[in-house]
Amino acid sequence: MNSTTLLHELILAAAQRTPDAGALTAGARTLDYAELATLCQGVAGGLTRFGLARGERVAIYLDKRPEFVAAAFGATAAGGAFVPLNPLLKPDQAGYILRDCNVRVLITSAERLPLLAGTLARCHDLRQIVVTGELDELPRFEGITTHRWAELLEAPALPGSRVIDSDMAAILYTSGSTGRPKGVVLSHRNLVAGAQSVSQYLANAADDVLLAALPLSFDAGFSQLTTAFHAGARVVLLNYLLPRDVLKAVTRERVTGLTAVPPLWIQLARLGWPQGTDEHLRYIASTGGRMPFDTLRTLRAKLPATRPYLMYGLTEAFRATYLPPEDIDARPGSIGKAIPNAEVLVLREDGSECAPHEPGELVQRGPLVALGYWNDAEKTAERFRALPAHLTCRCDGLVLPEIAVFSGDTVRRDEDGYLYFIGRRDEMIKTSGYRVSPTEIEEVLYATRMVGECVAFGLPDDNLGQSIHAVVTPAHDTVDVDALLVECRARVPAYMVPAHIEVRSGPLPRNANGKIDRKALAERAGEES
Repeated sequence: MNSTTLLHELILAAAQRTPDAGALTAGARTLDYAELATLCQGVAGGLTRFGLARGERVAIYLDKRPEFVAAAFGATAAGGAFVPLNPLLKPDQAGYILRDCNVRVLITSAERLPLLAGTLARCHDLRQIVVTGELDELPRFEGITTHRWAELLEAPALPGSRVIDSDMAAILYTSGSTGRPKGVVLSHRNLVAGAQSVSQYLANAADDVLLAALPLSFDAGFSQLTTAFHAGARVVLLNYLLPRDVLKAVTRERVTGLTAVPPLWIQLARLGWPQGTDEHLRYIASTGGRMPFDTLRTLRAKLPATRPYLMYGLTEAFRATYLPPEDIDARPGSIGKAIPNAEVLVLREDGSECAPHEPGELVQRGPLVALGYWNDAEKTAERFRALPAHLTCRCDGLVLPEIAVFSGDTVRRDEDGYLYFIGRRDEMIKTSGYRVSPTEIEEVLYATRMVGECVAFGLPDDNLGQSIHAVVTPAHDTVDVDALLVECRARVPAYMVPAHIEVRSGPLPRNANGKIDRKALAERAGEES
C-alpha cells in the first residue's frame, strides 16, 4: 500500500514499488505500471506545454481505453482537473457539459470528434482538442487548435502547476431528478481517501484483478481504477455490448473483483456461470441502488465461495456505507454501516438525530464529502451545509463550521446501527395520505419472480394525490398482470399495490450510468396518461 495524497501519485507510487507489474489491460494489450506512469507523465507534460493552467478543465470523451486513463491522471499531474463525459451522451449533452464547466482542453477520438462539430462553436473557452486514433486530416475549428495524440505525448515536458490535496481534481456530472446534470467537484483528497477506504474493506491487494465494466464517468466506475492503483493491482477495461461479454471477461482475465449496478446484476444472474468461477472471483459488489433479494440469492448459489458486498453511495460523497458479506443473512435489506474514514448520521429536519427505526435524512461527514457543485451556488447551499456543532468533535472555540453533505435520501437506523434505505425524497410516492418508497414496491415485484426488470413511480391522481405505476418486463415469456396483482395484494397493504402495471417486452431503458431510467419512464407514462 502507499500513503499518497494526490490522485496521479497512486500510479507513480505503484510504478516505484513494482514497475513491471501489470496495471492496465485493454483487449490484448497490458501496460505495466512503469509504462502507465510514463504515459501519464507524457500527457501531463503535453498539457502543460499547451498552456493548461492550474485548475483548468480537461474533458475526456472516450470509451474505456488506456488513453482515457492517461488523460485523467495526466490532467491532474499537470495541475488541472479532468471532466469525464459518458460516451453514451449525445452531442448536445456533451456540449452542455463542455460549456458549463468552461473546458479548456478536449480529448476525444477520431470517431467521436465529427459528432461534436455542431456544438464546438458554442464552447467559447475551448482552446485545444487532442484526437486519438487514425485521422487522415485534422479538422479545423475557429479559435481552437487540434492535435494528434502522439503530438501531445511528444511535446517537451514542462513542470506542471503545484497542487495540494484540497485542490480540485475532477468534476463528475450526475443527472438530477429535474433539469440539467450537476457537476460534482471532487478534490484529490476525496478521490484518494475513497480509494484507501474501499480497498480497506474489500481487502484489495496487488494480486487482485478488477474488471472496469461500469462507465469511468460514474464515480463507482472510476473507483475501479483508483482502488486498483492504490493496491498495485491490475484493471481490465471492458466496453461490453452484452452481459455475456462481462462474464467472458471475468473468466478470461481471471477477475478477482467485479462491481456492477443492480440492472446488470439482474442480467448476469440469469446467465450460466462457468463452474469454478468462484475459485478466482473473490468478491462481487453492488452499488447504485438496491440489489433484489432474488438476484442476490441466485448469484450466491452460483458463486458459493465469492463474497458479496452491498454498497450505497452518492456522487457528492463517493461512497457512504457497505454491508459485509457475513451480515447479509442477519440484516436482510440493510445498506450496512459507514465505510472506513466516514461518519453517517440520520437527522430530522431540525438537525437533531433520529431515534432507532425513525426515518430521517442520511447525512455524511468526512474527507469524502465533495467540494460542491460547479457554478451552482444555490444547489450547493441546499446539499452541502454546516453541521450543528453538537454532531461533530469540534469544541466551542473552533469558529469555522464543518460542511457535510445532506443526501436527500430517507433511511432508518436500527438499534445496532445498521442502516436501511427507504427512498429518495424526490422519488417518494405520496398516495392516499401515505409516503411510499418505489424501491419497496420494486422489491415486492421482484420477490414474485414473475418479472425480469421493474420500476415503480407515482403519477398525478385527483383522488389519491399520486397513483402507483409500475413498468415491468417478463421473467420468462409473458407477465400475467392479474396474477401479479394478486401476489402484490398478498404481500403489501392496499395503498401500496400498483394501480397500473405496464408490460414491456425488452430491457428497460438505462441512464448513462447503467441504472434503470426511472425519470424517463415516469415522464413517458405521464405524457400517455
